[in-house]
Amino acid sequence: NLGTDGSVAYLFSKMGILNFAPGTPEEAIMDIALEAGAEDVVAEEDGSIEVHTSPEAFDDVVAAMQAGGYEPANSEITMRASTEVELDVETGQKVLKFLDVLEDLDDAQAVYSNADIPEEAYD
Repeated sequence: NLGTDGSVAYLFSKMGILNFAPGTPEEAIMDIALEAGAEDVVAEEDGSIEVHTSPEAFDDVVAAMQAGGYEPANSEITMRASTEVELDVETGQKVLKFLDVLEDLDDAQAVYSNADIPEEAYD
């Protein structure tokens, strides 16, 4: 069953995300981002860096990063799940198909999920 608009919105937080490629100097990103109003800087296992901001501080942080000479590989304001559900490969493939169908609906503006889908499910 599908819920009504916003029925699970409490499971997600609106936030700004800036992603930087592996090899970007973490210390420099952290200094600029936190000074510009970012909430957190996370170093990922692959060496990439993710900067979290409030939606209100997003533009200021992006501008500060660009002024410091660091262009994010991706930056957006999105909804991030507060908890994730880890899926197996088979269930992950089913969820991916379902999300594709939802995204293709004319009435759907954006689709967010709290599924932690394994890499193998994307094949």
